[in-house]
Amino acid sequence: MGSVQAKKPHAVCVPFPAQGHVTPMMRLAKLLLSRGFHITFVNTEFNHRRLIRSNGLDYIKGLPDFQFETIPDGLPPSDRDATQDVPVLCASTRKNCLAPFKELVLKLNSSSELPLVTCIISDGIMSFAIQAGEELGIPQIQFWTASACGFMGYLNFSELVKRGILPFKDENFKDEDTLDTPINWIPGMKNIRLKDFPSFIRTTDINETMFDFLGSEAHNCLNSSGIIFNTFEDFEHEVLEAMSSKFPNIHNIGPIHLLGRHVPKSQFMSLGSNLWKEDSKCLQWLDEKEPNSVVYVNYGSITVMTEQHLIEFAWGLANSKHPFLWIVRPDVVMGDSAILPDEFFEETKDRGLLTSWCPQDKVLAHPSIGVFLTHCGWNSTLESVCAGVPVICWPFFAEQQTNTRYACTTWEIGMEVNHDVKRDEIEALVKEMMEGDKGKATRQKAREWKKKAMEATDIEGPSYKNFERLIKEVLLTGE
Repeated sequence: MGSVQAKKPHAVCVPFPAQGHVTPMMRLAKLLLSRGFHITFVNTEFNHRRLIRSNGLDYIKGLPDFQFETIPDGLPPSDRDATQDVPVLCASTRKNCLAPFKELVLKLNSSSELPLVTCIISDGIMSFAIQAGEELGIPQIQFWTASACGFMGYLNFSELVKRGILPFKDENFKDEDTLDTPINWIPGMKNIRLKDFPSFIRTTDINETMFDFLGSEAHNCLNSSGIIFNTFEDFEHEVLEAMSSKFPNIHNIGPIHLLGRHVPKSQFMSLGSNLWKEDSKCLQWLDEKEPNSVVYVNYGSITVMTEQHLIEFAWGLANSKHPFLWIVRPDVVMGDSAILPDEFFEETKDRGLLTSWCPQDKVLAHPSIGVFLTHCGWNSTLESVCAGVPVICWPFFAEQQTNTRYACTTWEIGMEVNHDVKRDEIEALVKEMMEGDKGKATRQKAREWKKKAMEATDIEGPSYKNFERLIKEVLLTGE
């Protein structure tokens, strides 16, 4: 093996196996690749097959310094083109991934073709990699791919139990005003109510998988040698400050996709990491529309809803009379494929486009988009901010509720939809955001945040400098 190859740092990147986690990890991996790292990107076997189906075999051949590897997720084999059952997946990765992952790293280290593994970067909810790093003597850092405010919410799950607020005594908490209770003792988080916590607190059993899993995985992150956040100083200032006083090794390097603009574009760099096949025809459709005239609707990769909610959304959009681009995943309706009434298509044929998946960052950056109706997942929230587009929020689960609260209060870029969707409300919100004063104000705010996000990721900006420091002080120390 040549000495040049021996000197290359080698990062093993392990995303949690869901689209919203694979995307930011892939963006980070490409940034490190552009800085001279050798990258091993570890997918689960299930997601790897989906990646091949959506991007083709050439994609996964990678590059000389970028390779894909797989580990089993411990679940029965399946070829469904859909996100797996999240609680089952979480329980399984926690229980089953450590051994195959360690085996993989040992295999990489015994190859004469590859540089030795110098660091492991794993998703914040794949903490088995912290243990693997410790046992193999390899520096390890966690990448929390969601918001810092969401992370702070998870860190305080145990405190809610300690204070006797959780578990709820019975299911009545959903109907009473219990969830409106203000919580004013979380460091760095103001104006938070119980309903703004990550949704897994809504339980009468604190041994439930998701409550237990996310609370403990967030705490596990504090045992690693550092945590990377895909956020920027100005955006989540108070939470980040509160966190770094307790845990100084925090690296805010976001929005990561904006750091990518400093990397020379190559064929590989421009490829996405979508697990669904993209339809880019929608961009041509948008080209024919007026500036700020289109409602973009996408609930991300995991959200599912009842057929009734889907129909209410549909008629709300139709009745608003605004053009819309709606991404409807095949698996968006619980247990069924999404079917909308013929009258809806008849009514909206000249102004609506439905498709199953799209290059979201390109869509949001398109001048014709006026507002984004979103579940408020973190990638969607950041991409919206970076495009200067305001949001209508319909949070589904996890920390989407927390992001929504911040979007509507702290960041002032959005308005929230009631969980039990009604068409009149959707129609009114769309009209307000597209034509009303509130819409103008949120659009103005969104543009201001876009400017700040660009400044944070400029070459002299704080996120860019944090990225440099992360490489020098953390990722290169294992050599």
